[in-house]
Amino acid sequence: MQPIKISPATLAKLGKLGIQHRADLLLHLPLRYEDETHLEPIATLQPGITAQVQGIITHSEIAFRPRRTLVCRLEDSSGEIYLRFLNFYPSQQKQLAEGKQIRAIGEVRTGYNGLEMIHPKCRAVDEDTPLQQSLTPIYSTTAGLSQTMLRKLVANAIETLPQVDTLPSALLNKLALGEFSDCIRLLHNPSPDISAMTLEDRSHAAWRRIKFDELLAQQLSMRMYHRERDKCVAPQLADHRQLTMRLMKKLPFALTQAQLRTFSEISLDLAQPHPMQRLLLGDVGSGKTIVAALAALQAIENGYQVALLSPTEILAEQHFIKLREWLEPLDITPVWLSGSLKKKDKLLAAEKIASGTTLLAVGTHALFQEQISFHKLGLAIVDEQHKFGVQQRLALRNKGAEPHQLMMSATPIPRTLAMSYYADLDVSVIDELPPGRTAVITKLVSDERREEVISRVRAACMAGQQAYWVCPLIDESEALQLQTALETFQMLSKTFPDLRVGLVHGKLDNAEKMRVMAAFKSNELQLLVATTVIEVGVDVPNASLMVIDHAERMGLAQLHQLRGRVGRGAAQSLCILLYQQPLSEMARARLKIIFESNDGFAIAQHDLRLRGPGELLGARQSGVPLLRFADINTDEDLLNQARQVADEMLNDFPDAARAHLQRWMANKHDYFHV
Repeated sequence: MQPIKISPATLAKLGKLGIQHRADLLLHLPLRYEDETHLEPIATLQPGITAQVQGIITHSEIAFRPRRTLVCRLEDSSGEIYLRFLNFYPSQQKQLAEGKQIRAIGEVRTGYNGLEMIHPKCRAVDEDTPLQQSLTPIYSTTAGLSQTMLRKLVANAIETLPQVDTLPSALLNKLALGEFSDCIRLLHNPSPDISAMTLEDRSHAAWRRIKFDELLAQQLSMRMYHRERDKCVAPQLADHRQLTMRLMKKLPFALTQAQLRTFSEISLDLAQPHPMQRLLLGDVGSGKTIVAALAALQAIENGYQVALLSPTEILAEQHFIKLREWLEPLDITPVWLSGSLKKKDKLLAAEKIASGTTLLAVGTHALFQEQISFHKLGLAIVDEQHKFGVQQRLALRNKGAEPHQLMMSATPIPRTLAMSYYADLDVSVIDELPPGRTAVITKLVSDERREEVISRVRAACMAGQQAYWVCPLIDESEALQLQTALETFQMLSKTFPDLRVGLVHGKLDNAEKMRVMAAFKSNELQLLVATTVIEVGVDVPNASLMVIDHAERMGLAQLHQLRGRVGRGAAQSLCILLYQQPLSEMARARLKIIFESNDGFAIAQHDLRLRGPGELLGARQSGVPLLRFADINTDEDLLNQARQVADEMLNDFPDAARAHLQRWMANKHDYFHV
């Protein structure tokens, strides 16, 4: 058999599905299957099942009520069923004319006149038309690319392309997995006696082999990068324990054991001659910033510059204020750089960075800009790293010959997820909160009791405390979110004429945003109405009450981040989750979890189960490759095997490792190696 010639137009459509080469067709696996291997007598059909029937069209008409519809009656020797088409072409009318013999497959349901199928798949047949010998695969596709064409291309690829097993036989026997070619053929053309459930829930042995191969490719790719990174040269930043010890002595608090342990891990990395790439994970309020400050000082005492980046100006300025407070007594003055600075101030900051007169630059994505050059960049610290795009992180790395990188995240990541997605990084976890931090009490309150909540807010503010009132993101619309925030601000200002109420949202210019936040922090404002712009980085110890409006609209990670804005002082703090009925099952599950737990890692585990890794990591914008077939919730055993086999293949079977990566990663960019 010869390979089918594919037209440029079809190639473009295949490209939309991620199919760039013929070999990619082998891994374009079915979403589900239809059983066209046997016929059901019409009399035996039950509503809710999908079945294939064959018979004669005994009546065909276009009905106009309630809307234009083609309705056909199909009869076999046992009974009749109606076929209903809401959208149809003249050619279909001809195909389904009275007297035509038709084979139809679709879901059976109860209709106006008895059993019916809506938009079944139909074709003209005669008495000798053979039945399919295997289940019919249904693929994900795109406009203009039919299932028939995809099946033809996949079948041709299976017959014309080599499917050499990339797993050495010694490993294959040990793992007790099926041969790659056998598994691929089975999944594209399964026998009708194979359980459709094991195929569609991906628990069949053939699926396990494919999922293992995908996880192995991911692990191999990241391990190879880790090894390549170790060959790169970075400045050795020894811990001279001068500035770091001076800062620790001046701090008004003692570091936790977890903070000391994670700094020790970072410190050892910085002293190595190859670039550090370490992820510092810590729950909200666990004290990641002071660990980052100590890492910065280790670079600075070796004569190197440090860049600290945050995704928003509010968070970046928060870091700048804290670092200035800690480091100015050590004669280190940080420089602030953001997009909202006046041109003159921006040029002055850029000059200080380029000349090396400043050793610490704090800012937003403005630090990525081409006109910003560093004199001697030794360490880049990226906060909330998953909120930065890949191109931005690449741009930062290019600012220094090969700077060390410390990435921080307040999204606690479950162990299995870290093992899978961050195999190319070293991970440090701050797994305890500083002493004296009281757990935030969480209450679920129906919107029907809104007046009680408003009274509670007033009482707290009159008692000298401060409060947040957070408005939701509605239907992904910034305009609607802003409108809600403005209406809430006006309502609360009118309700509380004796309180000082402020408003902060994403549409304010940065200077105004900073002014409002500074006023709230200095207790000039008692109540702050805010959108989710305050999700990260706001630290106001006197704020002990938060109301989250329409909490049912928000994700678990966001609710946990928002709740972490209170409970930063000595006073007992309260977070009220206002929700509207009726609640969806997903919303009910989220609210139950956030109500029952303050543990960010436990919440993240639930979040992973509910939403999947792509959402939890911000993978769609960060460049982290999403798994197509494997599920790290249910396939942890395969992930563990893949991690072990990856090292063995790289050490003992390097050619097989390269062949495996070529099969799975040939079209994938290396963005997740950033």
